[in-house]
Amino acid sequence: MKISILKIFASLFIIIVCHAFTSSAQISVEKRREHILIDTSWRFAFGHPYDTKKDYQNGTGYFSYLAKTGYGDGAADPAFDDRTWRKLNLPHDCAVEQPFNEKASFSHGFKAVGRNFPDASVGWYRKSVFIPASDLGRKISIAFDGVFRNSIVWVNGNYLGTEPSGYLGFEYDITDYLNYGGENVIAVRADVTMEEGWFYEGAGIYRHAWLNKTNALHVIPNGTFVRSNLSANKAIVTASVTLKNDALVSAKFNIQQDVLDATGKVVASQTLSNLDLKVLEEKEFTLDIPLENPQLWDLENPYLYSLSTTVIKNGQIADLYKTPFGIRTIRFDAENGFFLNGKRVEIKGTNNHQDHAGVGVALPDELQYFRISKLKEMGSNAYRCSHNPPTVELLEVCDKLGMLVIDENRLMGINDQHLNDVKRLIVRDRNHPSIISWSIGNEEWNIEGNITGARIASTMQAFVKTIDTTRAVTAAISGGIGNGISTVIDLLGYNYVATKNTDEQHQKFPKQFSWGTEEGSTVATRGIYVDNRDKNELAAYDVRQNANFLSLEDGWKHYASRPYLAGMFIWTGFDYRGEPTPFGWPSVLSYFGMLDLCGFPKDSAWFLKSWWSDQPTLHLLPHWNWKGKEGKPIEVWAYSNCDEVELFLNKKSLGKKPMEKNGHLSWTVNYSPGVLEAVGFKNGKKISDVVKTTSDPKSVSVKQENIEVTKSDIAVLTVNVNDALGNLVPTANNEINFEITGPAEIIGVGNGNPTSLEKDQFLEEIGIVGISNLKEKTISHLEDVSELSTDVNGWVDAFKEDRNQEFGKKTKSLIYRGDFELPEWNDQTKITFFYKSIGKEQSIYINGKKIADKISADKKGNIFVLDRSVIKPGKNTIAILATPLLKVNSWDVINSDPGAFQVLKPALAWKRKLFNGFAQVIVQKAGEKGDVYISATSPGLKSANFKIKL
Repeated sequence: MKISILKIFASLFIIIVCHAFTSSAQISVEKRREHILIDTSWRFAFGHPYDTKKDYQNGTGYFSYLAKTGYGDGAADPAFDDRTWRKLNLPHDCAVEQPFNEKASFSHGFKAVGRNFPDASVGWYRKSVFIPASDLGRKISIAFDGVFRNSIVWVNGNYLGTEPSGYLGFEYDITDYLNYGGENVIAVRADVTMEEGWFYEGAGIYRHAWLNKTNALHVIPNGTFVRSNLSANKAIVTASVTLKNDALVSAKFNIQQDVLDATGKVVASQTLSNLDLKVLEEKEFTLDIPLENPQLWDLENPYLYSLSTTVIKNGQIADLYKTPFGIRTIRFDAENGFFLNGKRVEIKGTNNHQDHAGVGVALPDELQYFRISKLKEMGSNAYRCSHNPPTVELLEVCDKLGMLVIDENRLMGINDQHLNDVKRLIVRDRNHPSIISWSIGNEEWNIEGNITGARIASTMQAFVKTIDTTRAVTAAISGGIGNGISTVIDLLGYNYVATKNTDEQHQKFPKQFSWGTEEGSTVATRGIYVDNRDKNELAAYDVRQNANFLSLEDGWKHYASRPYLAGMFIWTGFDYRGEPTPFGWPSVLSYFGMLDLCGFPKDSAWFLKSWWSDQPTLHLLPHWNWKGKEGKPIEVWAYSNCDEVELFLNKKSLGKKPMEKNGHLSWTVNYSPGVLEAVGFKNGKKISDVVKTTSDPKSVSVKQENIEVTKSDIAVLTVNVNDALGNLVPTANNEINFEITGPAEIIGVGNGNPTSLEKDQFLEEIGIVGISNLKEKTISHLEDVSELSTDVNGWVDAFKEDRNQEFGKKTKSLIYRGDFELPEWNDQTKITFFYKSIGKEQSIYINGKKIADKISADKKGNIFVLDRSVIKPGKNTIAILATPLLKVNSWDVINSDPGAFQVLKPALAWKRKLFNGFAQVIVQKAGEKGDVYISATSPGLKSANFKIKL
């Protein structure tokens, strides 16, 4: 046998690569595990929760997909024609695209989805993937990181399953359903009619989707668990891996576990030999790996190792599975709080939901870096996933940037579904060093203070410990303490201590760990300094919301003065959609954040930065634009960690004051335009902050925010306006128009305004118009046009008679007539007819004008872009003259749907009003290389033309 030089080099390359994962360079490799992102080229359209006609007749067949395997019908049928549907890429949030409506859900930000809006509450997604014939014999699955909500998935018409939760990822084995060497159709139906939480949750496939391929002997999904024990300068890394043998014969194999440092160098290894698994057997294997002089993961240096698991069978590598992990110790102490690597760390955390301005919950991965970096700038070191499992990417960012995490379960309960959901969360996330606690629940008011809650919490806590004993279990309590869940939970989470006596609880339960899972809950509008409840505006001074909540400052003082409390989590880090307490419509965002929905800081962020970081900080509020209030008193505050601060107005001292620890300073100043300056001293060093009276806006300015990744596919742009001297105008609310050129696109805009009802996204609009009242009549031949415009009274409903061979003997030609209703359009509107053959040969007429002449049946269908002279707004008629399609077998299904009309309106230009000086634009790379520019214009202002770095 002759072997080409190319094949020899390829074999040598494989051996060299394998050497990085195994000690033997003689071991060859079976087909590698593949983790393939399938986010691109999906089709999307809205269905309907109860009107089957609007839901593409899904589930209406004689045999449903629940009755017989492979009977997915309607949009779940692989033969379904989705050409009229919108093309898009994942992640996708179809809720954020919808308008605001006063009749929509208060808690979900008044977006027009949900029970009151059935036409926008079921989203269908379809995609075709090619599977090579060479993949036969491998295990293949599809995985979704998150679909909101109540998703149903089919592949090639085969029902795979239903996932009720919008937050848990799920994976289905599709090995035996596939068409190897051909196309395979994935269909997903998501239904958001019913809400899962009480905050904005989005809709659709809003996280990544994957195609996973492995050999028959493989590591199961999330099948590794890495933990470590430290002693002196040595760590024992305990590595567990669960393998499954999906072959129909038993398997013998070895497992090699390699620890790789951050550069990819193998620094420790161990091997398990002579192992076996029976047919379809699944089993966990564990070994200890000594590691000398380990580098620890901590907040300042979040060092990450990785575990490379190599499964070797018959001298070949059957599977390679890589697991990032960190080595660190964590410990809670009932008297002294939390310890990381033996050092007490005061928890300075924030609660956060998962949405962002412009994009809703469909966050590009790099946006997680932006958000976590903004929280770290504020001095925060901990993040609570409120109140649901987060994206994998969020946890990866927390691992890499150094942010501690409470990973939270969505719903308490003890049946198999509840406990299995908890298990899926923990098994997915347990290798992340950032996670320090599992939360089993939040504010379960109906049970948290009674024996039922105590029993449920005890069971769930015990169950969690069967999966992971390395982390504490917490639950957040907002009601009374001293009974129910608060008596049995290992790590008590206080939600709002204004109504609780933590000292009394600590004395009563001296061995219980505790921290503040929610505190502060102050409400403020960024850049507003006078309450105006008629406009739903709240001043950004730190004051108590009401008697049930402490101010931010008083809350922090409570926790900072009690070492037994490990720290606290502010409600919230970022504003979020929904829960616009204390208002309703037209407020659509919360007011709780230290940062607004875009990440622009409110003044309270500087209070936290003053006492949560060692960085010298001084911040003045409010702005100094108070035209019409000359001579009237203005409350001036300074947030600072300086030893003392002196305030000057137009260079005149208004007094020097010492700074109280964990406090702030205030002065009452009679307004005079000019310059207000604060000067502080920290350890003898001078720092200052200045606010100036500005003139009218003169120019638009664009700045690109830093994202801590090597190469980002997105850009976050801050937009503001400046006066003639270049000063940012903090009160500006100009509308800015945006235009982008180059290989990128705008994917969202925002400004943090809680009452803004502007569009988040400007997208093309697609309407789908079907054909109704389809009738038929026999004609003599295909050229017989005598019935094109006659009355259809007396015609029969189309396809009422079975298209068997007997029908073909008596009927040589037919005319079909139907109606379709077109909306008004403009010059940019494109109307396309996507035709599906209903005859062996056919001619098509619209409003009596021929658009196709004797075309043969085409399984792929035909596309006709319609000229305006053929169609009109309102009622139109279509006639199809055809020779009938006939069944060969009695069970054959003959197409009876002639297709639909797509009405496409191009997207409007992107724009957004500034809110108190700021707006945000999120840009995403479109794939090709080339320079990307954005122009930002506003009438009467000098425009900005900015080159984006991507």
